[in-house]
Amino acid sequence: MALTTDFAGIEPGSRTAEPRQDYSRYRIVPARHPERVAGTIFAALVIVAVLYSTFTNPRWGWNVFAEWFFAEPVLVGLGRTLLLTVLAAISGSILGTALALARVSKSPLLSGLSWGYIWLLRSIPMIVLLLILNNLGYLYETIRIGVPFTDTVLLDYPTVQLLTPFAAAFLGLTLNQSAFFAEIVRGGILSVDHGQLEAAAALGLPRRRQAFRIVLPQAMRSILPTGFNELIGLAKSTSMVYVLALPELFYTVQVIYRRNLEVIPLLIVATVWYLIIMTVLSIAQHYIERYFSRGAVRNPTPLPFQAFLERFRRPLPAFDTATDSVRKIGFQDASTLRAAGGAVRIHGISKSFGSLKVLDDVELNLPAGSVTAILGPSGSGKSTLLRAINHLERLEEGFISVDGDFVGYSRKGDTLYELKEKDILKRRADIGMVFQSFNLFPHLTVLENLIEAPIQVRGIRREEAVQLAQELLARIGLSDKINAYPRQLSGGQQQRVAIARALALRPKVLLFDEPTSALDPELVGEVLDVIKELARTGTTLVIVTHEIGFAREVADTVVFMESGRILEAGPPARIFTQAEHPRTREFLAKVL
Repeated sequence: MALTTDFAGIEPGSRTAEPRQDYSRYRIVPARHPERVAGTIFAALVIVAVLYSTFTNPRWGWNVFAEWFFAEPVLVGLGRTLLLTVLAAISGSILGTALALARVSKSPLLSGLSWGYIWLLRSIPMIVLLLILNNLGYLYETIRIGVPFTDTVLLDYPTVQLLTPFAAAFLGLTLNQSAFFAEIVRGGILSVDHGQLEAAAALGLPRRRQAFRIVLPQAMRSILPTGFNELIGLAKSTSMVYVLALPELFYTVQVIYRRNLEVIPLLIVATVWYLIIMTVLSIAQHYIERYFSRGAVRNPTPLPFQAFLERFRRPLPAFDTATDSVRKIGFQDASTLRAAGGAVRIHGISKSFGSLKVLDDVELNLPAGSVTAILGPSGSGKSTLLRAINHLERLEEGFISVDGDFVGYSRKGDTLYELKEKDILKRRADIGMVFQSFNLFPHLTVLENLIEAPIQVRGIRREEAVQLAQELLARIGLSDKINAYPRQLSGGQQQRVAIARALALRPKVLLFDEPTSALDPELVGEVLDVIKELARTGTTLVIVTHEIGFAREVADTVVFMESGRILEAGPPARIFTQAEHPRTREFLAKVL
């Protein structure tokens, strides 16, 4: 049976409001969790029983423990353990990072050498490695360094004197640590989204800067938990150097209890010191992980002393943040924010992924300052064409030039020489790109995202880069977000920041790869408004989009692609009303 209620006949003013209820007399009784209480009581009983048994049993020898805990031999052994741990951790981490970068290198020989080193050192037990190094003098009586294939000798020293027990322990711990740490770092590098590398490359950042400023800081989130496990394991592994008769903490304790036969109390001395070391390392791990988690959460917990340290941060230069008035000015009046547009010439380019041909003999000329919208069904090669313009995709046939300079090549007469990656990165700075998924650097603030490339690629001073960033953010209405992290922004705000980041390099050409496809419908308008302003600046814009109305309003030229080919290109008025190719008419009939 259907139940319907009709309020049509009731006048709005005739409805009587119900009297306000007084809920102050109600008492809230929290939910009871008897199993939780039982578990707590059980845990407390276990703790009390263990502590009572430990501290009331005279055989633990707490008086002997107290006698030797701060004894000089124990402290000397502890100091040697800490020194070995620190030195091996630093050298092993540096060598391990270098090995990880070699593993992901494009050089097959370098990558193979790194893999072989890691395979060998992970296969050899630590105690065996230490014994081999300690007996290395049997294999090589002297360590000789000289000029190859000559009689010139720079160093000739007895191996036994050079490779002391401490040196052998340090070298063994370092070699072992580096092999395991290399795989941890490599795993962290592979965990970073590939879009971050593409964004860094599109900005023209040097490879070294990409690795140490963009990739490794983000990889640290994956590296740190496992890396600190290895570091804790390293601190405990120092006990293995007893085979070298090196008096570190564990060996010192062994010597003492062999003399006084107080085995358990002396082992507890070593155990408590190891517990202290592990506790310190665990606390350090907690705060280091929090530091490298910047930008990972919307509401991060402040770091210790953060408020105090903020007092010493260099303040940003003053800037007029009258946001509403600045936004009305628009980019067309901002001559300092842009470079003259560049003419793009695409000469018969082709590209395949395996047996799939995604670009097939594409020819296109885009005048300087023009706005080109590329339309077509999914899989038609639109994004690949865009990525080919700034050489993120290497072409198999054909060439692309911007203002007569070939992208990826240098020309001498009729000969083209392929550029090295560092030279390609420099040329990419003139071809900005805004990605579909934003690809902002999540561990950097909005300001740091905007000033990174101008400082590193264009070489401008930090003060100038900050001022430029402030002006760009004011013009897109985000001045108040200058110190926010990308995760603290909405999708539309992130895309506007991505546009500002590309503009900060003053590119000749600006590429947009479906800039609104990852946004909610209500956020699309704010991004399209920014692009409309850019269309009036004279910068050459190439936009892959599914926003037909936007393409009709903004573009000078509309290009329709399918199956890697350009089927039709022309002004919007003709393409949208009198398309010549039947496939273009069929596509537009479904989307208009």
